[in-house]
Amino acid sequence: MPELDPATTALLTVECQNGVVGEESALPELAKEARDSGMLGRVAALVDAAHGAGVQVLHAIAERRPDGLAANDNARLFRAAGKLPVRQLSGSRAVEVAAPIEVAENDLVVRRLHGLSPIAGTDVDALLRNLGIRTLVVAGVSSNVAIPNTVFDAVNLGYRVVVPSDAIAGVPAAYTAEVIRNCLALVATVTTAEALLAQWAPAHCPP
Repeated sequence: MPELDPATTALLTVECQNGVVGEESALPELAKEARDSGMLGRVAALVDAAHGAGVQVLHAIAERRPDGLAANDNARLFRAAGKLPVRQLSGSRAVEVAAPIEVAENDLVVRRLHGLSPIAGTDVDALLRNLGIRTLVVAGVSSNVAIPNTVFDAVNLGYRVVVPSDAIAGVPAAYTAEVIRNCLALVATVTTAEALLAQWAPAHCPP
């Protein structure tokens, strides 16, 4: 993997929120995979390292209003989400970034009320361009839907995308490897959390 310039690189965590990957998740199978695979811990480590290296961190959160106003209902996924016992309601604990990920004062938290992608129809692209970002590291969930959406949208917008293969998760677990091999590897640089941590280590980063 080539060197990533901290000044033009951002880390985007996708739906790493309590109601998705936390202990009281609306999607317990996905939350279990995120924890048991070590994915959630690796995302937390990447966020911590990014903070130390001067890499901008953004957290993409999916939520909905309590009254459901303007939320999508044009797919089975959206309709099912509206019936789950844990809902991603604005202002609730479910839409807070999940532990052990720590949100720093400089982090940007971008919330969306609609759609499948953290980028399409949100402020993410404008924020990245204002920051002079050219490379986007994408981590989080799920490899089934939101991660591919994020990668494709970022590539279509002209960003170079990096995906740490062990810092994303989906269900079933084997599906993630197939998505990476047959889909994401065609459009993004696939690496590991360890490789990124090595780049963002204090001794490696410029003063």
